[in-house]
Amino acid sequence: MTFSIQAGCPATQACASASDMADVIGELYAPEVEAAVLVWNLVPIRLSYGYDVAVMVDDLVPLLEEVQDPGFSATDVFWGPDTFTAEWKLIREGDSLRIRSRWCSVLGGYESLLSERGDVVVGATVFIDEWCKILRRIVADIEAASMELEDDDILVRAKALAEAGPRGGEEHAMRHQ
Repeated sequence: MTFSIQAGCPATQACASASDMADVIGELYAPEVEAAVLVWNLVPIRLSYGYDVAVMVDDLVPLLEEVQDPGFSATDVFWGPDTFTAEWKLIREGDSLRIRSRWCSVLGGYESLLSERGDVVVGATVFIDEWCKILRRIVADIEAASMELEDDDILVRAKALAEAGPRGGEEHAMRHQ
């Protein structure tokens, strides 16, 4: 059972300011730029920065904060973009997470294939590290563009997660050799 993310290096476009992190992501990345790719049990899923990630970020950052809490036991998340609509139930199993999913809509229309592949079991630190690839990319691009946000709460929290660096230790290192 595999879970990984390829963040890529999407081109950015100029924008002066935005109301919040979701808004800045939507403005910073044009629809046709390189996408991130989430791999779910060997099935690649395209995540558009300017659309999917922009919609997901307000749920993603609190989710990662929750999962990194040693007392975390379980939670549900609903991903809302119409090109990545899914319900995930995350359950801690020791140092790992079991992710049960219900796929509603993904770009390419292969929800049934994703459902057939079943649950993903991934180290909690690996799960956080994989998503932080996207957060590091976005934070770096926002900083490079000297963007001003009216509400920077999610950005500040995303930056703290991204700066924490890889936490997967030996398991993470072995997985990426």
